[in-house]
Amino acid sequence: MALSGLIEVCQKKLLQKKNELLNRMTESCGELSDFVELRGGDEGDQAVRVLKEGEFLNMNERFQQQLAEVERALARIEEGSYGVCEVTGEDIEPERLKAIPWTSCSIEGAEIKESMGKKYARY
Repeated sequence: MALSGLIEVCQKKLLQKKNELLNRMTESCGELSDFVELRGGDEGDQAVRVLKEGEFLNMNERFQQQLAEVERALARIEEGSYGVCEVTGEDIEPERLKAIPWTSCSIEGAEIKESMGKKYARY
C-alpha cells in the first residue's frame, strides 16, 4: 500500500476513534449526572456515590489522554510528519500504524522510551 493510501486509511480510523471517544465521554457524563442527582441516603449510599465519581474521573482522564493522542496524530497528518518516529526519526512500521494509528513511535522508539522511563523512574 502506498504511503498516501496508508495515511488515508489511518486518518479515517483516527476520525472514527475520535468520534467514539467523544460519544463515550458524553455518555459517561450523562450516566454520572443521573447517578449524582440521587442525593441523600445513608453512609453506604454516599460512599458508593463517591466511588462512582472517582471511577468516572479516572475513566474520563483515560478518554482525554487517548483523545489527545488521536488529536496529535491528526495534527501530524496535517503537518506532514505522520508516520515518522518521534524518538528515532525513522519511519514507523505500516503494520503498527494500521494497528495503532495514533502511535508516534516505531517499535524501536517505543522500546527506547520505555527503557528510559524505567531508568528514570528509579530516581
